[in-house]
Amino acid sequence: MKKILISSTLALASASAYASLLSPFKDEAGETKWQYVANFSSSVLILTLLIVSAFLFFANRRAARSNRELTDIKATLEDRVARRTASLEETTAQLSSREAYIKSIVDSMPLMLIGLNKDMEITQWNHVAETVTGRPFDTIVGMNLWEAYPTITLSAAQIEKVMEDKKTTTIKHSQRGQYYFDITLYALNEQEETGIVILVDDITKQMKAENQLVERNKMSAMGELASAMAHDISVPLQSISNAVDIIGQQLITADDSQKQAITPVLAKAKHSGEQATAIVGNLLEFSSSHQDNKQAANMADILDYSIALAGRLYSQPNGLRFSEIALHRNYADNVPQIPCFASEMQQVFLRLLRHAFYALCERAAGTGFVPVINVEVGNFYDSVWIKIQHNGAGLEPEEQQDVFEPFFSNTSDKPACAVEQRLSYSHFIVTDHHKGQIAVTSSTDVGTTFHIQLPLN
Repeated sequence: MKKILISSTLALASASAYASLLSPFKDEAGETKWQYVANFSSSVLILTLLIVSAFLFFANRRAARSNRELTDIKATLEDRVARRTASLEETTAQLSSREAYIKSIVDSMPLMLIGLNKDMEITQWNHVAETVTGRPFDTIVGMNLWEAYPTITLSAAQIEKVMEDKKTTTIKHSQRGQYYFDITLYALNEQEETGIVILVDDITKQMKAENQLVERNKMSAMGELASAMAHDISVPLQSISNAVDIIGQQLITADDSQKQAITPVLAKAKHSGEQATAIVGNLLEFSSSHQDNKQAANMADILDYSIALAGRLYSQPNGLRFSEIALHRNYADNVPQIPCFASEMQQVFLRLLRHAFYALCERAAGTGFVPVINVEVGNFYDSVWIKIQHNGAGLEPEEQQDVFEPFFSNTSDKPACAVEQRLSYSHFIVTDHHKGQIAVTSSTDVGTTFHIQLPLN
């Protein structure tokens, strides 16, 4: 019932509102003049259309102006983008060109260049590094230095110290007569990618050329010194020899007791004179026989000549003479000749025979000892091997370490091997001048053996 009442009430309210809306368009009789309603509605509609048209006109103008502004902005942006793109392309081309130029410089360097970051990982690796190690850059980039190049003679501590101090450091590494390297390390200011650069310069050829020049000067000086010494020694030696001859002539008229007393003295003096004459002859031969170029020679012939010369040079007063030592030769057949400096190899053999002689003299003080020297010459593959062995007093381990080292008189320590027994010059001739090897094996009970290996070429 309530719903019906409410519906009725709303209907009445709507009817009254509609009636009030149409009231201006009614005549005196209360009839609606629809012509007026239509005219009013048309006017309102026309005004609305005019307002909307005006709004759309001005909106269109604003839109056109905005479009023009957007077009201008778009053109400006496109121009800026084009210019920026062109500039970026030019910059990229310049960077690529500079990078290629720098890479060309790095790869063209005649020394090895290695770049490392702070973790010691490889960031640079030039063409020389690839050639030396046989490893291309793309296979080792980012790898630890010692994994990529395990034979490099640097430690992590050395690299870390250069990074910390930021001071350029050059480390010289060499193996006498074989190779010489200058390793330069310097840290970069910017360490984001590369923390340190390592330059490895192989100066082997340069050092060998310099050493050869120094050695040639030394040999010339030694030859001049030997010649001068031989001349100075020969003058008083000739005087002594003449005096001995005069005494010998006067001894003919002497009685038997005088002859028995003087004859042994004269024999020793004569032998010493002959020994001194042989020394002088050896010095003169050494000073005049050195040549700039090696000549092919047979090691057995040089060794035989050295043995014969040692027989005239080495003897002890009232003691053992080299010529009295039992010497056994064992020469292989068809041993090829090798290029060498014959006079230098002769000096090497003489020094080794001298060393053997005095070791035998030291042991000959005992009774029942028979001194023996064994010499061997043979060839094995691409080398000639020479052995000189004796049963004299052997070398202690400390003496074996020092026997090929130069003697320095300013050392405060007592040397293990006496200076007169050193063989540093023989070692120098074999290893530096002839690119061979020399070694010693010794026992205090058995004796000593010197081993020499010389290449055929």
